[in-house]
Amino acid sequence: MHNVIAVVLGGGQGARLMPLTKYRSKPAVPLASKYRLIDIPLSNCINSGLKRIFVLTQFLSVSLHRHIRGTYRFDNFSGGFVEILAAQQTMAEGTDWYQGTADAVRKNLRYLTQSYVEQIVILSGDQLYRMDFAQMLETHRNSNADITIAAKPVHGHEAEGLGIMQVDDAGQVTGFVEKPQTEEQLKSVRMDPAWIDKRGVESGGRDYLASMGIYVFNREVLAQALEETDHQDFGKEVFPASINKRKVQVHLFDGYWEDIGTIHSFYDANLQLASPDAPFQLATSRSPIYSRPRYLPPTRVDGASIKGSLIADGCVIEPGAKIENSVIGLRCHIGRDVVIRNSIIMGADYYESPNGQEKNAIPTGIGDGTVIDGAIVDKNCRVGPGSQIINSDRIKEKVVDKYCSIQDGILVVEKDAQLPPGWHV
Repeated sequence: MHNVIAVVLGGGQGARLMPLTKYRSKPAVPLASKYRLIDIPLSNCINSGLKRIFVLTQFLSVSLHRHIRGTYRFDNFSGGFVEILAAQQTMAEGTDWYQGTADAVRKNLRYLTQSYVEQIVILSGDQLYRMDFAQMLETHRNSNADITIAAKPVHGHEAEGLGIMQVDDAGQVTGFVEKPQTEEQLKSVRMDPAWIDKRGVESGGRDYLASMGIYVFNREVLAQALEETDHQDFGKEVFPASINKRKVQVHLFDGYWEDIGTIHSFYDANLQLASPDAPFQLATSRSPIYSRPRYLPPTRVDGASIKGSLIADGCVIEPGAKIENSVIGLRCHIGRDVVIRNSIIMGADYYESPNGQEKNAIPTGIGDGTVIDGAIVDKNCRVGPGSQIINSDRIKEKVVDKYCSIQDGILVVEKDAQLPPGWHV
């Protein structure tokens, strides 16, 4: 793996995840009570033996940089690193910000195409999955491919929101349609499920191959593809243009994979992780998900009822609280008789000192008697006693006030919000 580097694309603005991305970059958004989205691709790299990693950043990246610096450190003898490449103005690459995923890589080619590098793995910073990239690299090398792309079999009703590929008997990509909407488009990229079954993956009637946005490029091929064009996006431009010019191979993957690009997908993925039969297991003896060590005390629970939920370190849950099918983040203080259902409470970045509590009428945390159902409460929020954080009218989209909005039908309380006692929509 010493001749392979990984590039994690973490510079996107994350507009579809607003307001969670109002004060942080998308890869820095908390996940599953104690992780961040960036931990997923970085952990996959480390577990695959791939320890030379660049992370490309741009928007609101301070907290992301702090997290990476405090988490991913390698010893001096391994040669491993996680290097942050922030958008910068240079005489050679220009003075513009990154214009897309491909443009971000183009502006950093001199770091990525050094002589010892043979392959470059391109990854997204906002997906939830567990993959051994060593197997994908084996597929790439055994097939003598110029480019290899990870593909997941999907049903027809899932295909319309994804990039769909058609491949020949040898697994080489011959066709591609981005988000097919018509029956004619779907027909043009439909696969025989028997082709999938023959390759050790049970199709289950799935007859489409969806791009996962995970690529392996030979060094020279990546440089040529970016230097000879002004393409700005890998999925929409670089990859489709490469199909007729180069050998593009498919690597089949059939594990759990979720693109966390919207509030609704973020909400669903977190609550699935909290269920007893979660499709993606966090607790595993192999391929763990890494994150920053925080040295927090154990969570204290006193006379509360907790069912089907994830509870992070350092929390205090008072008597009478009821928590069901929810995710509770770090250092979260939940008051007496609070009811939390189907919700994500991200917790706090710090413990509030006694002096801090005197300055604020409402302490950090969830006040006594509050009911939260179907909501996301971001970090460091002060929720007054008796509040009702519920989208009871099932509104799809709405700005409620300066602290709260409804996105994709989910009530979201912004980071550092202060809700007065008895607050409700």
